[in-house]
Amino acid sequence: MSWIVLVLSGVLEAVWATALSRSEGFSRLGPSVVFVVACALSMAGLAYALRELPVGTAYAVWVGIGAVTTVAWAMATGAEPISLVKVLLLLGIIGCVAVLKLLH
Repeated sequence: MSWIVLVLSGVLEAVWATALSRSEGFSRLGPSVVFVVACALSMAGLAYALRELPVGTAYAVWVGIGAVTTVAWAMATGAEPISLVKVLLLLGIIGCVAVLKLLH
């Protein structure tokens, strides 16, 4: 269960990061509210997962999922250009996260 919560929390990290960028310095209410809610849920999920998982592994997985999801979303929506190098680097992060999970 901790791994499922950790993965969902990593996805919520991408949600709050994207909402933060769209909040325009917290001057837009909608994205600001999404940021606060997603950030709180993401941190709560990470805290829950840390009850059973080692901090180094859990944090690396959480950040990796959040980073990959954030960049993938930005590329999918056109906010960032897509490049082969970016895709390969993101696949590298996914591979590293998968190996961390396997080693646990």
